[in-house]
Amino acid sequence: MKKLILSTLILAFLFSCKKESDGKHLNEKMDSLEVNSKPMDTLGLEKTNKKSTKELKAELTAKGFQTFDYVDEKTKDTIIMQQYFIVFLKSGPIRSQNEEEAELLQTQHLAHLSKMYELGYADISGPFGDNGDIRGITIYNVPTLKMADSLAKSDPMVEKGRLTVEVHPWWAAKGYALR
Repeated sequence: MKKLILSTLILAFLFSCKKESDGKHLNEKMDSLEVNSKPMDTLGLEKTNKKSTKELKAELTAKGFQTFDYVDEKTKDTIIMQQYFIVFLKSGPIRSQNEEEAELLQTQHLAHLSKMYELGYADISGPFGDNGDIRGITIYNVPTLKMADSLAKSDPMVEKGRLTVEVHPWWAAKGYALR
């Protein structure tokens, strides 16, 4: 009986130490994480204060964006289509930079794309996985082709001729995300 009580006490002590240790570890993790103060839905996606279709369309039109809408037959929701601009980044005529110059240009290129994203001009960018002539894409969320072309051509890789751009208008449903 004494062995059973002693064993129970030892197990209780070990479990309480484990729980305390896990709690400290969890608190340390929580302290190092940024807290997102935006409301989240059950999937962890940000909730937004939804504007009416009419308000959203008026806002986009006032900013100079091209739009049209249609009614989804299944849901009966009005879907707003917005014109974006997809930029194909293609191999340019000047690819003779040495390794050091190419690395510097790549750093500047990535900084440019990050800046476009942070300023709200570009929604997504990325390279292609093959080694073809089209090296990557950027989708610009700007009202005009002229603006998308100008922003894309301000990329240091394009300015130095390592890349060229090809810009096309592209339509997508407003508010839909990649998945």
